[in-house]
Amino acid sequence: QVDLVESGGGLVQAGGSLRLSCTASDLWSIYYMAWFRQAPGTEREFVGAMKWNSGNTYYGDSVKGRFTISKDNALNTVYLEMNNLKPEDTAVYYCAASPVWSISLMSTTDYYYWGQGTQVTVSS
Repeated sequence: QVDLVESGGGLVQAGGSLRLSCTASDLWSIYYMAWFRQAPGTEREFVGAMKWNSGNTYYGDSVKGRFTISKDNALNTVYLEMNNLKPEDTAVYYCAASPVWSISLMSTTDYYYWGQGTQVTVSS
């Protein structure tokens, strides 16, 4: 069992920035860490992911060039730096972890562990 604790959400004006953090209790079995988001009435959307050992990152089309995923190995923490935020970025953001080596990055089913979610609201 891997517990994920998120922090860093809040209210920001369009064009602003926020950084989300996700700290894992244990990452020895984890290959990928990812961020998803879900707005009311919509399905959970892939934001981005990181292959933990290599640090390689992957992003959804809607956030490429604006969002960056980074990590701190010593703290078992992954970050989501969000810049140039838009009102359409408003959602609950979830951290997820996967022990699956051959993964479908954008599919929620390959992520076994999830954080509690943190609200991000971007005002226009």
